[in-house]
Amino acid sequence: MALSVPGHWIWDFWLAQQGEEWHIFFLRAPKTLLDPELRHINATIGHACSTDLRTWELLPDPLGLGAEGEWDDAALWTGSCVWSGEQWWLFYTGVSTTDDAKIQRIGAATSTDLLNWEKVTENPLCTADPRWYETNDPNAWYEEAWRDPHVFPDPEGSGFHMFITARANEGLPDRRGVIGHATSEDLLTWEVRPPVATPGMFGHLEVSQHVRIGDHHYALFCVHSDWQPTVPFAETWTGTGYLMADVLEGPYVPGPTPFLVADHRGTSYAGKIVEVDGELLFLATCHETLDGEYIGSISDPVPIVVGEDGSIAPVHLWTPT
Repeated sequence: MALSVPGHWIWDFWLAQQGEEWHIFFLRAPKTLLDPELRHINATIGHACSTDLRTWELLPDPLGLGAEGEWDDAALWTGSCVWSGEQWWLFYTGVSTTDDAKIQRIGAATSTDLLNWEKVTENPLCTADPRWYETNDPNAWYEEAWRDPHVFPDPEGSGFHMFITARANEGLPDRRGVIGHATSEDLLTWEVRPPVATPGMFGHLEVSQHVRIGDHHYALFCVHSDWQPTVPFAETWTGTGYLMADVLEGPYVPGPTPFLVADHRGTSYAGKIVEVDGELLFLATCHETLDGEYIGSISDPVPIVVGEDGSIAPVHLWTPT
């Protein structure tokens, strides 16, 4: 059964495995808002656990909003979890009422058990660097994009990488969407680097995830149809796609089958790949019905198939109504 929370919409999510348990963290907002478009500015982070990625136990929320005037007092957005040393780190996006939630920043909290979290005092830890990335410019875009931190250890060395939803500081405004990059040795001090993906095709590439499968590095992303100015609207897709590279730092370019799950309606969004007992599985947000009604739940996992050329075959998640 899909993960849902009574009385709430839930959407973007990330996973952490501890022993036989999977912990899922997700964005949530109450349906009393009535309009699902209001969920973004009212988002907080929810939490559940499972042993099979299908049956979930809801847990207390890991974090609350910051105090009035702090960098994360308006809403908490998408992040990721990573283990280091003797504790877990939860990276997340914060927006503030002090700038009308127009500037996105990245911070973190730590925990030894995935249940009790404390925000680090150094927050925020990572912000957009104007050498490569667009900062707040209302003439170019409606916000300063610097969100959805996907943090993971370097698979071939020391330290950590962060992939980020960001925008380039040059080019046509509606085609500046990139996957930003930062590195750290201690998870507290981050060095912002040039983007790893600059396709010049979208306004945003959201909720990225790095996955290595065989000799290929993949950067998953999600995109809305209205962020694809290079494609006729009748041919646009909403859903989860992927880019490929030979090395972790990129450059990442579209794969042979660029979308894992996508359609004109946007029935799913913000998908992730996980490995369970040697099998690669994919799960995503159940986004909209065919009639355009927002759903706000998270799908069960389904297997994915990777071809010899590295292509990921499109998957079928669920049947929208």
